[in-house]
Amino acid sequence: MAITLTDQDKTTLRTAAYGAVSLMAAADAAGSPHKVATHGSIALTSATGQVGHVLAEKSKIKNLNGKSVAELADHVLPALTAAMDLLKKQDPAEAENFRSTIGVALDAGVRAHKGEPGPALTEMYRKIAGALDAA
Repeated sequence: MAITLTDQDKTTLRTAAYGAVSLMAAADAAGSPHKVATHGSIALTSATGQVGHVLAEKSKIKNLNGKSVAELADHVLPALTAAMDLLKKQDPAEAENFRSTIGVALDAGVRAHKGEPGPALTEMYRKIAGALDAA
């Protein structure tokens, strides 16, 4: 099933995906946030389907430079829910593709972390999953 995404829809998807990786990196501030961000972002490039095409588009994503993790979360968590909602309405399989893509990116970021992920990283993962499930 082909889906129709507006430019705003595409921005929401990119904000949600790259924002989720940014949140994970921010939650690992005492560890290796750059590794979490790098591995998570690289994983997003492996996305397929319509989601893969949208994430591969080159565009500036605004509002991912919050002054705090809370400010970033206020922007990204609703974007994750909105992205899932709009994809579910148009193509449930593509919504699942998006959820899976985010999961792979987060797992890649967590694996970049040396040793067991700390409580902050684990809790951020839970909050991101909750935002995806809220749709």
